[in-house]
Order: sequence, then structure tokens, then C-alpha cells
Amino acid sequence: MSDTTSRMSLQQHGQITTNGSAMSACPGHTEVPKEVARHHEHVVAAGQCCSVVVQTMKTPVDAVWSLVRRFDDPQGYKGYISSCHLCVEGDGATVGSVRELNLITGFPGKSSRERLEILDDEQRVISFRILGGEHCFFNYRSVTSVHEVMSPDGPLTMVVESYVMDVMPGNTAEETRYVANTIIGFNHRNLAEWT
Repeated sequence: MSDTTSRMSLQQHGQITTNGSAMSACPGHTEVPKEVARHHEHVVAAGQCCSVVVQTMKTPVDAVWSLVRRFDDPQGYKGYISSCHLCVEGDGATVGSVRELNLITGFPGKSSRERLEILDDEQRVISFRILGGEHCFFNYRSVTSVHEVMSPDGPLTMVVESYVMDVMPGNTAEETRYVANTIIGFNHRNLAEWT
């Protein structure tokens, strides 16, 4: 089992104006490496929240990226997915690919339809957007980047996952972030253990 550390970020957002409406800008997160910070900047509309989960592990960066980049096989490390089927659009390796997920029994939802937004093997960045399904993650967009970082004990792999989503009905922004961050943290721990 790999040694891991995980940090969750509570963000403060600056105000911006778009078409006369005040929105929040998630101005990048302090834990995000500068070379990919632009991918982790989100515009947060009224009624939405964003956060970032960062985890380091001793697993080699290429082994981690080989799982994270598989839009067509997210159950390779996301334990709450029972199956994944690519739709007519795309092959799972090109932007615009759409997948249908079936979620395990007991998870707060049954299915999710998701579109691949970014797949950059050079910078190790992947992003997807939820289009629909039976779940409570509305208008969800996630960006995950994988990096090699140096430590006194040698190279480590850092996984950075940020997202923006609607606040879940009946919950606060803080409660919504807690649910999303818990699921993402679970996925990251699986990455560390399964690679």
C-alpha cells in the first residue's frame, strides 16, 4: 500500500461580472502547480460551489496517469461505478466522447452521462462534464491533473482534482463540497492502492 496525503481546499472567491450578473471566480487553488493552474480555474455562478482535492502518493506518475486518462474505463479506480459504456459520440480517447455510467447500489444516484472536455497526455490533464443522469451532481465539471513532484525521499505523484457544480438541493455549499470531496478523496485513495 502506498503512503498518501490528501488535502481539501476551502476556497474564497473573488467577484466578477458577466452580462451584468455577479459571479464568483474560483481563481486557481494554492495547491495547484503553476504549469496547469489555468485548467483549475472555474467560473462559479450563483448557486454553485467549487473546490479542489490534492493527494500525493509514492506510485509512479505514469502508472497513475495510465488509469486517470481512461475516460472509457473510470471504474479502473472509481469504486462507485459498476459499468461504463461509450455512446455513439467518440471513442473515449477524443474530446467530445460521451460515456454512460451505471453506479453501484447504495451510491446516491443510479446513472451519469458525461462528456470528455480535455485529454492532454503531454500535461497529464483530463476534464469531463456531467450532461445528465439520475444523481445529485448538477452542472458538474471536473478537471484532474497528474504531476511528478520531488520530496526528500524521492519523486512522488501529485493528483489534483478540482470541480465546479450546483449546490445540491436542500444542502449548503459547504455540505455539497463535503460530499463531492469525500467521493474524490475515496477515488484518490483507490488510485494509490490499485496502481
